[in-house]
Amino acid sequence: MPPSRTRLIAIVAFCAATGIPFRGAVAQVSNSELPDAPSETVFSPHQSGDPASNRRVTWRSLPKDFLHDQKQIWLFPTQLAKGRHWVPTLAITGVTGVLIATDKYTMPYFRNHQTQLDDLNDAFDAYITTAEVIAVPASLMIAGYARHDGYQVETALLCAEAYADSAVVDLAMKAVTRRKRPIDVPPGEPFDDTFFSGGKSPFHGSSFPSGHAAGVFSVATVVANRYRNHRWVPFVAYGFAAAISFSRVTNAAHFPSDVFLGAALGYTVTKYTVLQPRGD
Repeated sequence: MPPSRTRLIAIVAFCAATGIPFRGAVAQVSNSELPDAPSETVFSPHQSGDPASNRRVTWRSLPKDFLHDQKQIWLFPTQLAKGRHWVPTLAITGVTGVLIATDKYTMPYFRNHQTQLDDLNDAFDAYITTAEVIAVPASLMIAGYARHDGYQVETALLCAEAYADSAVVDLAMKAVTRRKRPIDVPPGEPFDDTFFSGGKSPFHGSSFPSGHAAGVFSVATVVANRYRNHRWVPFVAYGFAAAISFSRVTNAAHFPSDVFLGAALGYTVTKYTVLQPRGD
């Protein structure tokens, strides 16, 4: 059998075993058989070929990128007016509505079983979970500079951008809805009429939606998408985000509907705004 055919068969088998795209591998073999043909493809274990991998960001571009994101977010109703994105919007709105209607039935369970969840709640204290979320991009930034890994540094910057984008929307919604937190409802009283009756400050007295859920899912979505070639990363990232978000219900800081909408907010803002490629 000719040597070139033997090499081609071997590469096909290797691609099938490792998941490397066959077309790119064959192109490399064909080019390598040409005299002095340089390889123009550099394999990176982080790249996954999707828009999230191609998104570039720098310290200098970050403020401009943030303003671009906010414009896209707040002009989203114009997309609905054009008939776009109705299915996911209705799905998120519908699930949130159902959860709001059932919050008054689900929260008494968690309040009655709080003593059984003390260990969990202590481990997921609000300050601890906030520090854990911030530690993810901080660790990526430090490791990226230490290893001279530009992709890792960009991932950390995108985490910060996504966190800030979701926080702005979250605080705006809190300021409007002013929902009372479950922990502020006196023992024995029903969880009714919680909207427009919480504190005036969106930072402390307003529950809807959950800022922790929005923040942790925004960071998790960046990491899960940028490192999706490592199959375990999305499971760890979203599992971490789900655990922190659920803890906000068990410690009576938020209703289930608050957490769901916060998680949906963090995911959608990050996936469909922050991680989309853009021109200069």
